[in-house]
Amino acid sequence: MSELTITVIRLGFLAVLWLFVLTAISVMRSDLFGVRPASVRPAPVPAPRPAKPVKIKPNRRNTPSKLVVTAGSLTGTTVALTEAQVTLGRAPDSTIVLDDDYASNRHARLYPSNGEWLVEDLGSTNGTYLDRDRVTQPTPVAIGVPIRIGKTAFELRK
Repeated sequence: MSELTITVIRLGFLAVLWLFVLTAISVMRSDLFGVRPASVRPAPVPAPRPAKPVKIKPNRRNTPSKLVVTAGSLTGTTVALTEAQVTLGRAPDSTIVLDDDYASNRHARLYPSNGEWLVEDLGSTNGTYLDRDRVTQPTPVAIGVPIRIGKTAFELRK
């Protein structure tokens, strides 16, 4: 082979080697810092429709008297319901302290309002679910409907 052919092959190999190195650096950078979109504006998110207010008449026979943990590490734990709110989370000052990897420090709260109990998510990372629906605003809780936080489930009972 001529000297020119060998030099062209060496330069081609060097170019492919540098392309590989730069691609590897780009992949590691995107793994560490995330991918930056090139001046892309996010699509506008439509505002959620307000839920229709549900009026439930206060009825002493259908008023829950306790909160029972039905699933998770605290299964069987019961908290008597009074006029005070019940806080749920990993914080030590919570009414029910959850030992759940999917629970936030101040995850959710249950509180009485107009003769019914409402559940409210307190800005948790993984969300609070009432039955299978994610709680996005204070929502009335019926007796026997599961409230789920991570692997832990609760129910209001008479």
